[in-house]
Amino acid sequence: MKLFFSPGACSLAPHILLCEARLPFTTERVDTQTHKTEHGTDFYSVNPKGCVPVLELDNGERLTEGPIISQYLSDTAKNTDLMPAAGTFARYRVMEWQNYITSELHKSFSPLFGNPALDSDGKTKYGDVLRKKLGWVSSKLRGKQYLTGDTFTAADAYLFVVSSWAKHVQLDLTDYDDLQKFLARVAARPAVKEAMRQEGLS
Repeated sequence: MKLFFSPGACSLAPHILLCEARLPFTTERVDTQTHKTEHGTDFYSVNPKGCVPVLELDNGERLTEGPIISQYLSDTAKNTDLMPAAGTFARYRVMEWQNYITSELHKSFSPLFGNPALDSDGKTKYGDVLRKKLGWVSSKLRGKQYLTGDTFTAADAYLFVVSSWAKHVQLDLTDYDDLQKFLARVAARPAVKEAMRQEGLS
């Protein structure tokens, strides 16, 4: 398999899962400004949506959308820690978090990333809304190692990546102790360190 990624983008979440599950894979870096891959390929020819991640399978098929790729990888690896077995309520809990992160957190960062049409007052308002959501997430981590308990799942990889964007948009989350402890815990995982090393982030 090949993962098309951009360093530190949402593609880092499935990259972490590839390392966690120890699946064989290669990577191809994408410049999201020029939409060219490291080999000079027009990325729109890979994904007409123009977004990472893209997972290219051995048979040439391509899968897009991070949470779906993460589900596919977990199932392919038969890793029911990362994604509990189909039909179990535990799986729906992980998918519930995946959906919240993608719809309420991931997309809430978009206006804060270099939007020239958004003035400082607008950024403050968006930032306040996002901080409130992340504060709620922090409260749900209280007394737990990870989002659904003591087991690291695909949703934890996704939350780790999305939350890490706060420092790039000057969103202060240092007062959210439970979230900060979670981020440190995830950052210490060997697979997370390896994925970040491969992306040149450490």
